[in-house]
Amino acid sequence: MNNTDQLYERRKKSVPNALGIFNSSSIQSAKGAIIIDADGRALIDFAGGIGVNNAGHGVSEIIEAIKNQAEKFIHASFNVSIYEQYLDLTEKLCELLPHGNSTKAMLTLSGAEAVENAIKIARAVTGKSGIICYNGAFHGRTMMAMTLTSNVKYKEGAGPYAPEVYRLEFPYYGPTQQKQFSSEENFSNYHIDALKKFFSNYVSPTQTAAIILELVQGEGGFTVASKKYVQYLRQFCTENNIILIFDEVQTGFGRTGKWAAYEHYGVIPDLSTWAKSMGGGMPIGAVIGKQEIMDAVKPGLIGGTYLGNPLSCVASLASINYMQKNNINAAGEKVGKVVREKFNQLQTKYPKNISDVRGIGAMLAIEFVSPETNRADADAAKAIINKCLEKGLIVIASGTYGNCIRILSPLFIEDDVLQKGLSILEEALKEVI
Repeated sequence: MNNTDQLYERRKKSVPNALGIFNSSSIQSAKGAIIIDADGRALIDFAGGIGVNNAGHGVSEIIEAIKNQAEKFIHASFNVSIYEQYLDLTEKLCELLPHGNSTKAMLTLSGAEAVENAIKIARAVTGKSGIICYNGAFHGRTMMAMTLTSNVKYKEGAGPYAPEVYRLEFPYYGPTQQKQFSSEENFSNYHIDALKKFFSNYVSPTQTAAIILELVQGEGGFTVASKKYVQYLRQFCTENNIILIFDEVQTGFGRTGKWAAYEHYGVIPDLSTWAKSMGGGMPIGAVIGKQEIMDAVKPGLIGGTYLGNPLSCVASLASINYMQKNNINAAGEKVGKVVREKFNQLQTKYPKNISDVRGIGAMLAIEFVSPETNRADADAAKAIINKCLEKGLIVIASGTYGNCIRILSPLFIEDDVLQKGLSILEEALKEVI
């Protein structure tokens, strides 16, 4: 039994089975886009810690920032003793991601916690309780976030869920929708009409506090929201005193070729939620929003003991500065162009097995279906993922049915490493299907 297998045997004895395994790899060290596993084997990382390592592994600036801060102090709680590390980061976030004329930010420990606080803020400010979310959404595993999450595998048996949450169909113009609608314009108009009817039949705008959506769904399979629909949503929320929240936890910090996915839409949300690559590997998240909304919340309603931990703050700031200095957005565009070209080639080769290539920038997924039934083929995706690991590549699945393979590699990945990883994926795909 090798070292990796031994770790998984140890895992069985002390870790609950319910804690999922997305890829049965291991890690003992990492640099750039290469992971060294417990057996000393080099693996190309196309999972990025589930979208956390946009800047890559082992960035020296991040490591030094953490070391220097650890020697000063590790914890104080921002509510008790104020420290500049928290303010350095919130100032940077407000500068980088302005929400209107004046912006404020609060720090959290995770994306789910950011979502919980964003909903809390929206309800407190509007005095309303209804929350609208979408099919295919993933917003986290805590109570409100779990309720907002669509896929039942993340919440089955954990109810009752948070009340006053309503769900709409996500407006993705994919292959199935293209067969039903003659154009994306007609598709978008259909969903805009559905939105209007929804507020006549299910919940009134006068009772709705917020609408929350991912512009590119993460766990949902990298489906992309219709631009016209999102732009109308902004108008509708403004007219009806509804807080518009964009969940940018997985889409942020260069993944789509922009700091924020909403930059592709020409739309500014009232609130947005962030985490993952914001921290450079350390656990941290944020709610960013318009000042008038953030300041309308009564003192004490938001907060927490560990929010804005100084180690995470300095790591986040160092990571953002590193991404800025090296133009993370250009890197996201470059990686995305290479991956999309390869995915399109694979779809042309295997049109009966690959039903869709989708995403924005370097946030791309490829969807597998059974040639016989044209239904989701999760078995093929899983087999390809396992075959990739055998050959030295870490990839993970996504999608409601687990039949998509998504790419979340570091964005500063070397050209030859990216090409090698894509070649392994192609080889694995060929052997499986």
